Formats: sequence, C-alpha cells, structure tokens
Amino acid sequence: MSIGLVLRSPPRDIYRVGAGQAVTSEDLKALMAQVAQARDRAAYGRLFQYFAPRVIGFMVRSGVSATDAEEIAQDTLVTVWRKAELYDPRQAAVSTWIFTIARNLRIDLARRATRQRNGVAALGAPEIGVAESAESATLSDERDAKVREAMTQLSREQATVLRLSFFSEKPHAEIARELGIPLGTVKSRVRLAMAKIRPFLESER
Repeated sequence: MSIGLVLRSPPRDIYRVGAGQAVTSEDLKALMAQVAQARDRAAYGRLFQYFAPRVIGFMVRSGVSATDAEEIAQDTLVTVWRKAELYDPRQAAVSTWIFTIARNLRIDLARRATRQRNGVAALGAPEIGVAESAESATLSDERDAKVREAMTQLSREQATVLRLSFFSEKPHAEIARELGIPLGTVKSRVRLAMAKIRPFLESER
C-alpha cells in the first residue's frame, strides 16, 4: 500500500530514523500540532526518534524485558500517530501524554499476561500458544456470566469500575480519567468490589 494513502497508520520508514537531537517542550508541542493537523511525516519522525529510545529505557528500568520494551515503545508511537489530534497542550506536556500512553500499554501487557496465566492454571492445562478451543471459550463465557451475576451484589459505583476493569480491560488510570475520579478511588472501588464478589464466585464453583 502506498504511504501516501495511509492516513491512520504511521509511515513505515520512520522506524529507521536514528537518534534524535534535544528539543524543547515548545518544539515538541509544535511537532505534535503538525502531526495532528497535517499528518506531517517529518514531524512524526522527529517525535519518534526523540521518544522511542526514551520509552524503551524507561520500560527497561521499570523491569520490562528489552523485547517487550521495544514493542511497547513501537505501539506507543503508533498510538501517537493515530491519536495525535486528541492531545491537548492545555492539559499536559507532550512527554507526559506519551509516557502515560506507554504506561497504560505496559499495564495492558501485564494484565493480559496475568489473565492468560490464570486461565491456563484454572484449566489445569500446559501453557501453549494455540487458538482458544470451543471448550475454553465456553468456560470463559461461563466465568464472565458468573462475574456479571455477582456484580448485582455491588453498588452502582463499584459495578461500574469493575465492569470497565474486568470486561473492558481498561487500566485504572484510564478509568479514573473516564469517570473523572481520583486514581486511588478507582483502586479502592475495584478492591472492595472484588472482596465483595469473591465469596459469591467461590460458592458457585
């Protein structure tokens, strides 16, 4: 596919850009504006070369493997290309916005890994990379149905955050932004909700 026709995917040759030079916060805001308003490939290239190594370094220092760190960095910058128009310079610095995307992707990666491990353990099966079977899909549906039934025991606020966390698989920080409540409140509601429905779920086994 011609690059000129790709409007929502990042230019592929950008990934070969070398190390970038230092830029100011105002430079970064200007580059974001160029990407958001004009889909400027050169501006995106500068953002990529500036942030990709920084995101990778941050992830590695956070305990993420080098391979996963590179994947998160790439996904982060792809998201920047696709959602540049959502950036609001009045709300946060460019670096804050981009590293928030990266942290959310790291959380998503960890959550998927945990859910996969838990699913494998629950089935008592070896962890192998195969497509989900009809049986496991049925078990997953049954589990979700039990959780939905258990959620009727919760307050509306607790049910909302648990639904967004469990079924929509949204990071707590994203839920906090979406609901307009503090991150600590989201974590507290999820913790209380899980404590309340756990006995119900265990009794259904």
